[in-house]
Amino acid sequence: MRRFSQRNSLVTLSDINITPLLDLAFVLLIIFVITTPLLEKGLPLKLAKGGSTDTKPDRKDIRTLEITARGEYFLEHRRVTLAGMEQDLVREFHSNPNLAVWIRADKSGNVESLMAAIDRCTRNGITKYSLRTEAEGPK
Repeated sequence: MRRFSQRNSLVTLSDINITPLLDLAFVLLIIFVITTPLLEKGLPLKLAKGGSTDTKPDRKDIRTLEITARGEYFLEHRRVTLAGMEQDLVREFHSNPNLAVWIRADKSGNVESLMAAIDRCTRNGITKYSLRTEAEGPK
């Protein structure tokens, strides 16, 4: 058998074990990845009241679409079908790319009629639309 001498115990260890350091780095990374979305959602903010826009839209760029409680469509006070509304708005959008659609839907109507109108606008590239509401009265 070979015996160990005192000389072997005096040899210094020259390389550093970085495994615990990497473990710590990964644990911190996981903690930050998990807690960051929670911090973004959990802020108690008091937002400012809505104001008016700086520029008023030009009336020639606006088309008003009204949807009744029964799901009937009226474009500029003229009764149209969903397909007819789409054709009219697409034709006007090609001649005026600044076209904006104001959508006034009855609150007791179904949401499907409203979503169908928004879908037809979006599908044809008309992305400027506004859902019109009543102003809240004093409480």
